[in-house]
Amino acid sequence: MRLRTSLAAALGAFALVLTLPTAATSAPAAALGEFRYTYVGIDGQPRTARLDDPQSGECVTLPEVADPDASQPAHSPRNRTTSTATVFTEPGCDGDYFTLRPLTGRGSERLKLRSVVFS
Repeated sequence: MRLRTSLAAALGAFALVLTLPTAATSAPAAALGEFRYTYVGIDGQPRTARLDDPQSGECVTLPEVADPDASQPAHSPRNRTTSTATVFTEPGCDGDYFTLRPLTGRGSERLKLRSVVFS
């Protein structure tokens, strides 16, 4: 009798585990950490902006430099996230691109960007 009760409890627990959503399927993954970049402000002075824990797989057009007709591209990216960051020269993740490794990836002032995607 004890064996049947133990077996029934084990099967019930197993069925419960199968019905619970996992973190990977219940919400999009995030690139944990911070992504920084420098852009030229309206006053002509350099400014620093950051993205905190950005979503993976989604293109992010940097709002400060989204309009190529009204702004210079951002530069000097620093990838301090847990994901690879691919930066693009145009909004919407178009144009030339460069990949920055997780946690330590960085680019100089010569690396221009207007959008980024994390993988």
